[in-house]
Formats: sequence, structure tokens, C-alpha cells
Amino acid sequence: MSCDVYLEKIQSLLKKLEKEQKENIKEAAKIMAGSIYKERFVFLFGSGHSILPCMDIFPRYGAFVGLQPITDSRLMWSSVVGPGGTRELLWIERQEGYVKEVLKSYDMIKDDSIIIFSHGGVNAAPVEMALICKSKGMKVIAITNMEYFKVSKPVHSSCKRLGDIGDVVIDNCTPIEDSLVKIEGLDYKVAPGSTVTDIVISMSLVSETAKLLTEMGIKLDVFVSPTVKDADPHHNEKVYEKYMEKVYKKW
Repeated sequence: MSCDVYLEKIQSLLKKLEKEQKENIKEAAKIMAGSIYKERFVFLFGSGHSILPCMDIFPRYGAFVGLQPITDSRLMWSSVVGPGGTRELLWIERQEGYVKEVLKSYDMIKDDSIIIFSHGGVNAAPVEMALICKSKGMKVIAITNMEYFKVSKPVHSSCKRLGDIGDVVIDNCTPIEDSLVKIEGLDYKVAPGSTVTDIVISMSLVSETAKLLTEMGIKLDVFVSPTVKDADPHHNEKVYEKYMEKVYKKW
């Protein structure tokens, strides 16, 4: 059955991820912990479907203050056609100069760091985000497809790809085409894998960063699910207050 094929392939990708990318994940977590230890931010960015791991990292239960997504609505689809549609998004994320305008809403300094998700790693949005952050002295963690990186050519005027810019580069370990399952009678494969591996990478980063910061004596403000037995019913409201205090203090 095709669902069995997908599950088998995903399990294979996760084993590959563990074998080949664990050390890169640990190095990236050190960067993240360094930013939060200095009371700064780890920003998160992606466009198109690559926004999904950013939204899954924060804010959600099990994440903590210090992780800050950059979620520009024009770089994430909310429909198929019309405003928020995929065609419009795909056009915008390829336009040089747009990300510079997005970042006018954020105060970034060298003590901050950023995680940038992009399977292809060549479009203007992720490349310019990486270049601008590097120009500020920030550390850039790139999560991209290194199989594609090996055969792709830059399309940005800088002649750079996301994989060229990252201080730490983590391979999402999926095939170039991303989709995993071949169905007899269809010309193209279905069922992509990069969102799954991206989220596994991102949750690994969250957990490793939390471990490092705790060892450094930092008590994290963690969002807690209301399903947790005996949790303080006011806990998350206090976390929101900490978040707002941090954002308004820094920005």
C-alpha cells in the first residue's frame, strides 16, 4: 500500500537524519543557546511551506520565550488563488528587495541568531534574509536540501545560495524532488517529506537548546499544555507577559 511506502521512506529519512546531521544540530543549538543566554532572540524564517516549521516552533506548547518567528503574511499562503494565493506568494518570494522591507519591523543585532528554512535554498527571500542577518553580525543556521545544493546554481544577484551563507548548515535529508511516493499511472511522485524532517530537526534544536540553557543556569519560560496534570492554570499567561516584556524591551 502507498501509505506503507511513505511511512517506510519517512522512517528511513529520519534514520539518515540522525546518522548524518546530529552533530550539526548540536552545533546549531549552541548558537541558539548563546543568543538566548544573552537575553536576545533566535529568529525563525521560511517562506511558502517552509514557514510551517517556524510556526510549529513558536508559539506552541513545549516551546519557550526567546524563539521568535518572522511570519510575513505575503510570504505564506492562506489560499490557492487570489489574495494569499500560491502564485502570488511564489512570485513575491523570488523578488529581490522585499525581505529588506520585512525586516524594518524587527530590531536585530549581532547577539541574535536566525534559523532559515528553505528546501531549494535559491529564492531571493531566504538568501536575502541570510545575507542581511550576516551583515548584522548574526549567526545563520540554514536548514536546506544539500542534495539539491550540490547541483543547483545561484539565481540571486549575490551569486549565493542559502547553503553558501549558513554558519551551520543542516541537510533536511530528503530527495531533490521532495515527494517520496511513486504511484503507478502518475507521472510525478506524491507526498513530500521535507516538512516532516524539518520539524524533526526543529524540535531536536528546541530540546537541545533547552538542555544547554538549563545547564547554563537559565530557567526558561516554557509554554505548557493545559492537559499537564497540576499545572498552574495561570502559567501560560505569565509566559505571555514575559514574552511581551522581552519583545517591547528589546524592540
